[in-house]
Amino acid sequence: MTQPVYINDLSVFLPNQPVLNNEIEDVLGRINEIPSLTKKTMLANNKIEKRYYAIDPSTGKFTHNNAQLTAQAVQKLCPYPGFTPDDIQVLSCGTTSPDVILPGHGMMVAGELGVPPCEVVSTSGICLSGMTALKYTQLSIASGTSTNGVCTGSELSSSFMRANFFNLGVDPDADIAEAPILAFNADFLRWMLSDGAGAAFLANKPNPQGISLRIEWIDMLSYAGELATCMYAGGNQNKDGSISGWREADSTKDVMTGNLLAVKQDTQLLGRHIVKTMGQALGRIAEKRQLTPEDVDWYLPHYSSHYFRDKFYQVMKKTGFEVPFDKWFTNLPYTGNVGSASIYIIMEELFKSGKLKKGEKLLCFIPESGRFSHCFMLLTVV
Repeated sequence: MTQPVYINDLSVFLPNQPVLNNEIEDVLGRINEIPSLTKKTMLANNKIEKRYYAIDPSTGKFTHNNAQLTAQAVQKLCPYPGFTPDDIQVLSCGTTSPDVILPGHGMMVAGELGVPPCEVVSTSGICLSGMTALKYTQLSIASGTSTNGVCTGSELSSSFMRANFFNLGVDPDADIAEAPILAFNADFLRWMLSDGAGAAFLANKPNPQGISLRIEWIDMLSYAGELATCMYAGGNQNKDGSISGWREADSTKDVMTGNLLAVKQDTQLLGRHIVKTMGQALGRIAEKRQLTPEDVDWYLPHYSSHYFRDKFYQVMKKTGFEVPFDKWFTNLPYTGNVGSASIYIIMEELFKSGKLKKGEKLLCFIPESGRFSHCFMLLTVV
């Protein structure tokens, strides 16, 4: 028999001052002083007006690493008077790119927090890594293994996007006709991604005062067994669509000269599959959970760009799960796309807005383009 699990507090840490569109290259730098071919188009499509970077614009140096961003978010949690990170029984941390290959990101966050011995878990992936961290914490509490836990999502995406670190990922020996495609698949991400962290405190009892969010269920579906890799880092895409990882390079020099650490995305695959698979996943999960659009009071979607907003809406409508836009809640324009942290950032603002009423249901949606995976989570305000 499982116990109910509640989200009793949420917190967010966005580093430094917000960066406006005309200031991005002042912080990230300009690549060989050559104007970007994609900047204007991408910013017009994604509708992001502000974002945050863990970089000091005056020096170009990092102000925080990923573990420090995450620790700052955890330290801002206050589910009850007197709470400290020492109270955490389970710490589960998800991120796209940890500071080091090993040990795990969660261990590095625990080290930053200086917590006493507790269960620590690291979840990997891209946007879904924050949700796998949340689900691990939920399952731990639901099973009675623990009575509370903290989960996080965090990103230091700017580390891939700085001019001095970044190049267009074009192999000098590659077919010159392929160079513009390879360049676009890497460069356009510079205008999409930013830094930050979010954290949630989960417990087996709701807040004695104020609201809590009871987790009804978390479902994830991945189409990795059917579709090729779309977004990746640490490797290169071969002509047949397969990925050769950094381990296959002959030397560390080849890893660097081949720019294998750059984040890239196959934009053609993205356009063909991300919306379609979302509709398929939503249809399956709604049928499994006997969920109808009328059950949803708030819809919290994490999408990487405003460009996908109407496309997701249309596929939801086609699936028979139309949720009108007046029920949608997002803060993408003024917080940016923070990957695995974004759903925490969206939930935190709504949770503390004073708009939620007892009994309302929140449907959260988190897609991941890495190999086309989708997560839906249903919450009830109590």
